Amino acid sequence: STLGGRDGRITRSGDRDHPADIISTVEFNHTGELLATGDKGGRVVIFQREQESKNQVHRRGEYNVYSTFQSHEPEFDYLKSLEIEEKINKIRWLPQQNAAYFLLSTNDKTVKLWKVSERDKRPEGYNLKDEEGRLRDPATITTLRVPVLRPMDLMVEATPRRVFANAHTYHINSISVNSDYETYMSADDLRINLWNFEITNQSFNIVDIKPANMEELTEVITAAEFHPHHCNTFVYSSSKGTIRLCDMRASALCDRHTKFFEEPEDPSNRSFFSEIISSISDVKFSHSGRYIMTRDYLTVKVWDLNMENRPIETYQVHDYLRSKLCSLYENDCIFDKFECVWNGSDSVIMTGSYNNFFRMFDRNTKRDVTLEASRENSKPRAILKPRKVCVGGKRRKDEISVDSLDFSKKILHTAWHPSENIIAVAATNNLYIFQDKVN
Repeated sequence: STLGGRDGRITRSGDRDHPADIISTVEFNHTGELLATGDKGGRVVIFQREQESKNQVHRRGEYNVYSTFQSHEPEFDYLKSLEIEEKINKIRWLPQQNAAYFLLSTNDKTVKLWKVSERDKRPEGYNLKDEEGRLRDPATITTLRVPVLRPMDLMVEATPRRVFANAHTYHINSISVNSDYETYMSADDLRINLWNFEITNQSFNIVDIKPANMEELTEVITAAEFHPHHCNTFVYSSSKGTIRLCDMRASALCDRHTKFFEEPEDPSNRSFFSEIISSISDVKFSHSGRYIMTRDYLTVKVWDLNMENRPIETYQVHDYLRSKLCSLYENDCIFDKFECVWNGSDSVIMTGSYNNFFRMFDRNTKRDVTLEASRENSKPRAILKPRKVCVGGKRRKDEISVDSLDFSKKILHTAWHPSENIIAVAATNNLYIFQDKVN
């Protein structure tokens, strides 16, 4: 089960056709040496970059399985008669402080802090225990031994260091580590909580949009993220297509936003589906902290923090689906939540689509490309060919008709290496890793 993309090419983790194997989140750590995936079965799989491959230009995108562990188990809430899924909704890495790695993983209700560490030595020669670990009779101990450390095969251990539970009535959709690395936030449909990494039995509620009467509920929180450099600032997006920027210095409960980003609706595009497709499924600060990117059903928008009335850039992800919204509503695809990511220099953005397609937009050249992550076109060392969707009229040989797109094959989760052109793309239950082409 090795992984490694080479020049937009790939070898893939083994066949995973069980529903529990569907990948639900993908995240590089801060150096890009590790890549974590979470799945519907509550497992976290961590891939590590091959050290030898880093110096070989054609193999620098090779990752192999480093550690696999069960992060969450299915639970049952007896008070509400509700099953709590084990599916991992989000993974976030903490910056590395010592030899061990730390990551946060969350399902719908509980956030866990995991420590992933290596062991390649074991202690031997205890006085009070024999080699099997059984206690010895003190009467039989006649000599004093000094225990020694002996080399052993490398073992990677994952241990839960903190469990942050019982703070969310609704389903958690986002977690975000603060730039002070002491706190993080978790957001559900109606509330956002602020936690300290050391304190598991208490969190501060920093946003609460729950109305006194639930019948008056008009919007929910869909995503939230901390500013990459200012520990007091965060944004959250809503199902109404708005983004609120909050400053925790202003008040303990950030019910009043500092900035409010909303684009006025074009009356000519108004339809029955307008509200559904304007719901924001993901919000991401740029690495510089100057911009925020949002993804709704049909577009990706880039906003300047200094301009609230409209985005500075809008990219059409799959505008050819505008005429298909009725059937997408009937098969529930219109509610799919696509994520979006920046590259390391904030010059290119990437997001997913249907038919295992994913899109890249170059902000400087304004060029865009559609690529496909699928077994058929992903032989190792194969170069990805740009794909085109034909909307009507005569279809060219290399185009695919909009009517033959497979809506069950969707790319919701992607990740971009923090400093190199290596990307990870989750296509249902397969993980693909691609790197840019080397001439």
